Amino acid sequence: MKYLLMICGDESAEAHAEDGCGGWSEEMEARGVVRGGAGLRPPREATTVRVRGDELLLTDGPFAETKEQIGGFVLIECADLDEAIEIAGRHPAASYGTIEIRPVIDGPQA
Repeated sequence: MKYLLMICGDESAEAHAEDGCGGWSEEMEARGVVRGGAGLRPPREATTVRVRGDELLLTDGPFAETKEQIGGFVLIECADLDEAIEIAGRHPAASYGTIEIRPVIDGPQA
């Protein structure tokens, strides 16, 4: 099953991003669970797109009114949610931020 790990943190998390993942990426790639991922530029560089009726609405910065923002993501494939939790719990960002685990919809949806 595929899961998306959304790595979240506040502005102070940017300092941790430069440190990398402390070997986590290499370990997970060796286990064969990583399918993709990347860090993201800071939220202040985001553009939010919404369409209301026929109007395209653009907003500079993130849409969410929250202190925590998504700073990166990792797509993993593993046996089940328990393994996804174990993998997320080993990520260094779990010690200073939040990692949200979301199952990926695989195949066509009605």
